[in-house]
Amino acid sequence: MVERVVATDEALALIEHIKGIHGPIMFYQSGGCCDGSVPMCYAEGDFQIGSADIYLGSIGDVPFYMHRSQYDYWKHTQLIINAIEGRGATFSLDNVEDKHFILNSRVFTDKEYEEVKKASIK
Repeated sequence: MVERVVATDEALALIEHIKGIHGPIMFYQSGGCCDGSVPMCYAEGDFQIGSADIYLGSIGDVPFYMHRSQYDYWKHTQLIINAIEGRGATFSLDNVEDKHFILNSRVFTDKEYEEVKKASIK
C-alpha cells in the first residue's frame, strides 16, 4: 500500500528523541500561518484535531494530520518528513533541538495515485 506520509531515518531519529522527552506526540501539517508550511510537532493533547482535519497516516508510530482544505493541494503527492540542522518552528516541540522537521514531497505515479484515491480518508 502506498503511504500518504513517510519519514526519513533522520526524522525518525528526531521523533524518537522528542518522544523520549515529551512522551506521546502528534504531527499537524501547518497551512502557512506563523511559522510557514512546516510539520508541527505537539505533545499529545496540546493541539485539538477538528472535524475538518484528516489523518494521513503515522510516522514512527506518531499520527500525522492535515486540514482537509490543505490536503486538496497536497493529495497528488507523498509527504516526506525529514529533519535537518537548525531550530524548528516556534510552537513545535523541535524548536529547542539542534534539528527540525521539514516537508519534502514527490508526485505520486498514476498507479500510486489511483491506489491512494481508493483508500478512505479518516
